[in-house]
Amino acid sequence: MSVQQEAGTEGEALEVWIDQDLCTGDGICAQYAPEVFELDIDGLAYVKGSDDELLQATGAATRVPLPILTDVVDSVKECPGECIHVRRVADGVEVYGPDAG
Repeated sequence: MSVQQEAGTEGEALEVWIDQDLCTGDGICAQYAPEVFELDIDGLAYVKGSDDELLQATGAATRVPLPILTDVVDSVKECPGECIHVRRVADGVEVYGPDAG
């Protein structure tokens, strides 16, 4: 079963954000999905916008490109700080991360 089918997110727009208060700075997310995550000079991970700029505002989210959804989900699962959240854009429900049902 694919990641999209598992979450019932086939074709649904998803976005990801990082809670920097919980980020441990391990950089696992940036290793899995460098298109979406990057470590800043403060040693914490941030999501990147469509222009590759780091989104540093608290709770800033970016769209998850469907071709790398599996990489983003792997980042969520492997993150030691449990600080990565993926939610549906349509209703804001978390589908991957510490608050996923």
